[in-house]
Amino acid sequence: MPKWPWVPSEDRREPLRQTFESAAELYDAARPEYPPELFDDVVALAELGPGARLFEIGCATGKATRPFLERGFSVMCVELGAQLAERARRNLNGLPVTIDVAPLETWDGGADSFDLVYAATAWHWIDPKIRYEKAHRLLRPSGHLAFWSAVHGFPEGFDPFFTEIQDVYDEIGESHEDEWPPPRPEDVADDADEIEASGLFEDVRVRRYLWARHYTAEEYVALLDTFSGHIAMEPERRERLYVEIRGRIAARADARVLRHWFAVLHVARRRT
Repeated sequence: MPKWPWVPSEDRREPLRQTFESAAELYDAARPEYPPELFDDVVALAELGPGARLFEIGCATGKATRPFLERGFSVMCVELGAQLAERARRNLNGLPVTIDVAPLETWDGGADSFDLVYAATAWHWIDPKIRYEKAHRLLRPSGHLAFWSAVHGFPEGFDPFFTEIQDVYDEIGESHEDEWPPPRPEDVADDADEIEASGLFEDVRVRRYLWARHYTAEEYVALLDTFSGHIAMEPERRERLYVEIRGRIAARADARVLRHWFAVLHVARRRT
């Protein structure tokens, strides 16, 4: 099975993961909410009971934090970006959450303290040499690890706009690196083998989710401005791309584009 989404190489991971800090307000407004059933599945698969303590890696503005807080759990978060963390504190004011500004790699919290360690669209930004070890150390015996990413989904019949706009990405030297179109959601490989290969987790369960929403031209450009590759793009290239996107979406009958979102949820139990 092919891998999707793109995963940053080691030399690009740190510079690119720093880019989100510059888009804190846009991130909060433009990024999608996750499906409620995803959180229900995490609670069930991780066997979370009343009073469970959760640890979130990379909370950003709190989009994957609030659903767990509203389900009655307390959450401890680490977030790399100070502006993102401040926005999350405002969004989650009055709820049982603590947010520390620090990279997970150097954060020194209590071992064996949490019932669930989870990451939403942040796991692939953590150094793979230490992420499983760090999660294992933070979890209580028989605690669980959960992670997922919300990425662009390409089911059968996806909006042709995304194929048509590839000629502009090619023109500005920002071509899609792999075959086009990307694999269908059902054909995307999961990370179960990687989890088991760590030797630190077992009983891996995988669930898949597909949802969609319409975007106007300005809404879609705002969304792109929250993606590391577009934030880091040379301004001239980015402006050329956005001119074409705005023009092509505006010329459509309903002046909107339909983007599918796709997530693969992994839940695994800590090996004792």
